[in-house]
Amino acid sequence: MSRVVIKQLNKHYPNGFHAVKNLDLEMAEGEFLVLVGPSGCGKSTTLRMVAGLEKVTSGTIQISDRVVNDLLPRDRDIAMVFQNYALYMHMSVYDNMAFGLRNRKVPKDEIERKVAAASEILGIKELLSRRPAQLSGGQRQRVALGRAIVRNPKVFLFDEPLSNLDAQLRTQMRFEIRRLHESLDATMIYVTHDQVEAMTLGDRVVVMKDGEISQVGTPLDLYERPRNKFVASFIGAPMMNFLPCRIAMEGGHVFAVSETLKLNISPDRAESLKAYRDREVIVGVRPENISLGNPPPGASVFKALVRGVEPLGPEQMLDVVLKNNFPLVVSRVDPHLPIRGQAESEFHIRPLHLHLFDPASGLAIGV
Repeated sequence: MSRVVIKQLNKHYPNGFHAVKNLDLEMAEGEFLVLVGPSGCGKSTTLRMVAGLEKVTSGTIQISDRVVNDLLPRDRDIAMVFQNYALYMHMSVYDNMAFGLRNRKVPKDEIERKVAAASEILGIKELLSRRPAQLSGGQRQRVALGRAIVRNPKVFLFDEPLSNLDAQLRTQMRFEIRRLHESLDATMIYVTHDQVEAMTLGDRVVVMKDGEISQVGTPLDLYERPRNKFVASFIGAPMMNFLPCRIAMEGGHVFAVSETLKLNISPDRAESLKAYRDREVIVGVRPENISLGNPPPGASVFKALVRGVEPLGPEQMLDVVLKNNFPLVVSRVDPHLPIRGQAESEFHIRPLHLHLFDPASGLAIGV
């Protein structure tokens, strides 16, 4: 395993598109780092530059103590797992896994040992004589993982490897990849557009937008302390609700108010919000933090119309609208609560669950 250090990385295409902009990133040995963001944000381009499949316009990529910008992919000591598996369909599973080792003139007995060990780890020992066409999508992805494992590279790279799998299999493979990381103690960089994958897999997560890093942190950091409105909206499912309000201060208390809401804000945030007194802000609140039932002390209480109910087994999702017809999107609540659609209910929000953002910059405020 190795450290990966990226400094001031840029990628310009001939048509003038600036895909990656001054990216700085440092990975520790053995870390599982996930790059996540919407399509076109630069995450796959960054990964491909680390792999040597895209030429760097400017900046440096360092693996261990060596700058690899000008090295061919085969000389970087990395292994990449692709979205489409990239298996040789005319070869057996064994030959697919052994192919790279044979090209490197690894002795036959060592190849056999490494393929056997990798197939044992991945539970595909009984598939070694089959060809990819005889395998399911999940089995093919395991073969692609095995081909990477036998290389024992300094860094593993994953480019949306689960995108072609169904939802149930994706969940299973997430556990497999996480378990694989823990057993190998390997350095891994993983690209996905799926924030659930990012949150469940990464030691740290890099949220990207328009070729730049919006925030880097642990999954819990990103969820609880988003640095800006984009990160707040991208991390979490269903996405955070955003409400236009203004900051009001009355008798030493701070509120976020709108036509239909008056939300208490924690007193410890009052000082940092003085500059926003009587100014517009965006209030963010996650669906799971909007509650029914008896409100705790200090919670903000309001009434809203429940337009629809979606029972999901362990929870109910509510489609809610405020009195001015402003949609509150949804709320997660206890599945045993008797709730009817087209009926008014009383909700509450605790002050610690409010996120505040500047309407112009989108940056978090009052934190």
